[in-house]
Amino acid sequence: MLIYVHGFNSSPASAKARLVRARLEALGRGAEFVATAVPPSPAQAAKLLDALAARHRGAALIGSSLGGYYATWLAEKHAMKAVLLNPVVRPYELLAPLVGLQKRFHTGEEYVFTPGHVAELRSLEVVRITPSRYLLIVTTGDEVLDYRRAVERYRGCRQIVIEGGDHGLSQLADHLDTVLEFCDIGRAG
Repeated sequence: MLIYVHGFNSSPASAKARLVRARLEALGRGAEFVATAVPPSPAQAAKLLDALAARHRGAALIGSSLGGYYATWLAEKHAMKAVLLNPVVRPYELLAPLVGLQKRFHTGEEYVFTPGHVAELRSLEVVRITPSRYLLIVTTGDEVLDYRRAVERYRGCRQIVIEGGDHGLSQLADHLDTVLEFCDIGRAG
């Protein structure tokens, strides 16, 4: 089972989620994929994701951007493997200037991102990680995040650093076999 956790203002309809779902369906394993809409409140998101992880013991995680931060929290809490795609390292710093009205990319849903949400993000920070649980994939051309922060944060973990690229990780298809193998899904293709 794979649990996909999307990023800030994204959704299960993201290009990366659709790509992973399509690959699993091609392998006849589409039923082994879960991607749910993560609530804007980090506390509510944590509650939802924690329940999902508890229901799917032995699952692996794929977390993109802010979803990588949540995936790290889940991986340590539930001893799960996690693939992190251009993850945010300190979202409470990155997102603090975005307090105010926000809009989801795929649905157009509007909501207010509050200082309380920033504090909730800080409360989910994991101090120590277990390096063997993670595969980090970052792009040096990420226009949103400094990839070096993730490389440092996940030092000792398996890492793929892609020269160039973008925050959306448009090169994910080139690394999907590695992602699925790391998640114990088996050889793709």
